[in-house]
Formats: sequence, C-alpha cells, structure tokens
Amino acid sequence: MERVTIKKRLFKGKRDVPWDDVEEYLKRYIGRSFAVETTGDVIYIPKDLPDEYSGSRYTKNLRGAAAKAKANLIPEIEQIIKNATNRRYVDNKDPKHERDASNGWYRFDILFGIIVQGENEYYPRENIYKGTLVVRRNDQRNELYDIVNIKKEASKPLEP
Repeated sequence: MERVTIKKRLFKGKRDVPWDDVEEYLKRYIGRSFAVETTGDVIYIPKDLPDEYSGSRYTKNLRGAAAKAKANLIPEIEQIIKNATNRRYVDNKDPKHERDASNGWYRFDILFGIIVQGENEYYPRENIYKGTLVVRRNDQRNELYDIVNIKKEASKPLEP
C-alpha cells in the first residue's frame, strides 16, 4: 500500500478541530470523482459528504491526533482515494441507508503520513496513520461517505 504524505497541515496548533472549517473546505470537492488505481472503481464526492464527514458519530468521538489527522487529510483526498487498497464489500444493515446505499458498501484501506515538527524539534518527522475509506454504493454510482478507523501507527522501536 502506497502512503500519501500530507505536507501542509491546514488545522495545526489548534486544540479542538474547527469542523465547520473542515466542512467548508470539503465543499470544493463536491461533484468531482476520482478512480482507485488498484480496482478502477470511480468514487464520486456527493453534496452530503461535508456534513457527514464533519458531523458523524465517529467524528464527534474523535480526539487528539486522530481528529487532527482526519481534518488534515482533506487537501490530499484525491491521492487518498487513488491509493486506496483492499476493497471489501459489506451489506447494508441499517434501514436508514436503504435508499442511498441500496447496493451495500465498499471499504478500502488507506495509509497516509502527516509531516509534523514540534516546537523544540530541529527536524520534521512524519506521523503515519491507517484508516478506512467508506464508500456507499447505490444504483447511480459509488459515493464517498466517510473516513473512519483512523489509527496512528506505532513508532519504530529504539535500536540498542
């Protein structure tokens, strides 16, 4: 799986993520679509993505580095989608999605890194994260629904 590196953090140094700003930034992608290189699936960015992305139960429960990672991966959403791997199909189990996910869901694995540099650090470093791209399938197209399960990768152990 190829890692996408995020060099510019839009929401750095903020204690809480300004999800309204994230939602506003995401709106610039509405109506665009991007193809996953490994499968050829075309994923469309629907008009309800900004609200779902910033207001989902998953997002509301995110804290700390994972919340900032979710917010800051948005400028590279095209590359994130292109480099997604390990497509899996999941049946729709929630009645509220009977219409908008009538053909179930796809889940893809994503890998990305965010360049960070602490106040007392001379050299920047890269924090690596894994996550899951959630794509709803309906009769018209595959639509990006959310990015969930964002977890920071453990750092390499110190060598003796």
